[in-house]
Amino acid sequence: MLTKTINRFYKKAEAVADDSGSGWRVHLDGRAVKSPAKAEFLLPSEVLAQEIAAEWEAQGEKILPHTMPIMQRAATAIDRVAHHRPMVIGEIVGYGRSDLLCYRATFPEDLIERQAKAWQPLLDWAQSDLGVALAVTEGVMPIDQDDQALLRLQDHVEGLDDYYLTALHGLTTVSGSVIIGLATVKGHIDAQKAFECAMLDDEYAIEQWGDDAEAVIRRDRHKAELLATGRYLGLLPS
Repeated sequence: MLTKTINRFYKKAEAVADDSGSGWRVHLDGRAVKSPAKAEFLLPSEVLAQEIAAEWEAQGEKILPHTMPIMQRAATAIDRVAHHRPMVIGEIVGYGRSDLLCYRATFPEDLIERQAKAWQPLLDWAQSDLGVALAVTEGVMPIDQDDQALLRLQDHVEGLDDYYLTALHGLTTVSGSVIIGLATVKGHIDAQKAFECAMLDDEYAIEQWGDDAEAVIRRDRHKAELLATGRYLGLLPS
């Protein structure tokens, strides 16, 4: 991923069709952008390349990587996910063993009802549409999940290309739920809904006991990350 702040060294950024016809590139003053790891930065859709070019174009005197979330995600797909697919898939599937949606509050009643209303429909969708039935418990003590359900979950994750897998990894790790991640990747919910489901407990705590500075910062950071990933998903070929 991009990490360094550097001086702007170009005047114009634009999306350009690759000569091979196999994808799109981002050019800075006519020269193709490389990934942070110096790999070929060939993108699968014109709109993705255009959005990344717009991020480069919007930079001022300094290039600020944190203001280029779409570039960051595409670079992650090329530099990390493409070379470490088994590890990334394993990380994602591992969330199925301790998915956020499977661990419910024991009290108070209104929180129990709120979790059930927001989370159970996603688990029902996973069972009906993906064939993945995850068990639910009360409290935080770990429970075992059915091995066959986890294998079916793995099949769905493995079926994604590097760009979609990058999105799923980000959604899953931020939300704490591979089911939220898959529901977003597959268009069952949007990124705003993913955020609301992921931060349900935090929002409830803020309602009950008021804003906590660290909690608000965490919530805002997670919202930005999830919404950026939602934007990135919308730029990928279907």
